[in-house]
Amino acid sequence: MVHRFCRNASVLLVAALVSLNALLAQPSLFERFRSHNAEMSSLQPPMITPLVAADPRLIQYVRLAFSSEYTDALTHTVNYGNGRGAGIVAFRRFEFDWLPPPYIEHHSSAADGIGDTSLCAKVRIVSGDAGHGNFDLAASLVRSFPTGSYANGAATGAFGPTLTGAYGYRRFIGVSALGGTLPTGKIAEQGRSIPWNSAIQARAARSIWFELENNATFYRGGKHDGMDQNFLTPGGFYVLRRKDWTPTHPVFVFGAGMQIATSGFHLYNHNSIGEMRILF
Repeated sequence: MVHRFCRNASVLLVAALVSLNALLAQPSLFERFRSHNAEMSSLQPPMITPLVAADPRLIQYVRLAFSSEYTDALTHTVNYGNGRGAGIVAFRRFEFDWLPPPYIEHHSSAADGIGDTSLCAKVRIVSGDAGHGNFDLAASLVRSFPTGSYANGAATGAFGPTLTGAYGYRRFIGVSALGGTLPTGKIAEQGRSIPWNSAIQARAARSIWFELENNATFYRGGKHDGMDQNFLTPGGFYVLRRKDWTPTHPVFVFGAGMQIATSGFHLYNHNSIGEMRILF
């Protein structure tokens, strides 16, 4: 009896140790959460999120940004946040972003304050990595809310649908995004706009990328009805990650560039942009 009991206990102990080892060998929920970007890299082209244009890829990130711009009257405005925020990947098709309100500092008689906040949902339509076409196509919808203080935001909320595509060839990536800004009210006062952003990126080295963007906005209705503005935006990026990087380690991306007006009509000029991104 004792012998049988000891044998059964040994079998149960071995089974328990095997199960515990298998459980410990599995990635934790946190590790699986952190590995989304690595999973997406097998489905999407290798590229860097542009400074201004939308990114068709699904990525999990935090973006810390600021911008510093001048008007024709040489009024200086600094935007802490610059409409950037954080995003998470859900499953293999969706990304959800939160863009908190920026803080806008005017070096003029205008009152400083916070701007509008936004939520964004993105769906990956079709894509392929470098070995399977090197392309991406995605659709997104932004919903902004008028949280701005002292006229630092829009009069009402707005919807912003966007279709974004990218195609890569060797060290180069082309990106184009066409969208719209559709206010939920006061249309005659605010009008609507059509932003069209395109970029060409080049990977100069393992950790260095350069890009040139063209940022165009077409205004329809409102006080800028019929006006168009255009910017050229050269920029550069440095990617920092540890040598023994694994999907559970973060990646840091530092980027900078400047929007330079190329159209006669423009609401601002010489807009310097700086960012630090954390991919996790």
